[in-house]
Amino acid sequence: MNIGEVAKRSGLPSKTIRYYEEIGLVKPLRDVNGYRAFRDSDLHKLAFLNRARTLGFTIEDCRTLLTLYEDKSRASADVKELAEAHLHKIEDKIAQLQSMRDTLSELVHSCAGDNRPDCPILKDLAAETAT
Repeated sequence: MNIGEVAKRSGLPSKTIRYYEEIGLVKPLRDVNGYRAFRDSDLHKLAFLNRARTLGFTIEDCRTLLTLYEDKSRASADVKELAEAHLHKIEDKIAQLQSMRDTLSELVHSCAGDNRPDCPILKDLAAETAT
């Protein structure tokens, strides 16, 4: 398969596929003319990477996941440990976003939004934080 076909089938842009090749996540063969020749195994890896990235795994996490996937003697506990660590990061980010939403919601509700210059939102943003 050429890069256009593998891009279409994997759901990844050609630019991303080239980047994944550049950093060693996939290693397509090269035809005598120098063009990339993707195998079904390359397509499978690219689809795997696409799914992992969609779930928010970092490139390094993806590298580890691919290594674990290809190691048939691996323990599933290793995969679970990586996924749990990622899940905790997501949960922490959700908590941060909820806190931001709550604070901003309070500020929006406290602002009259009229023609007066007094604005609790700007006051809060300008307030010095205690260190």
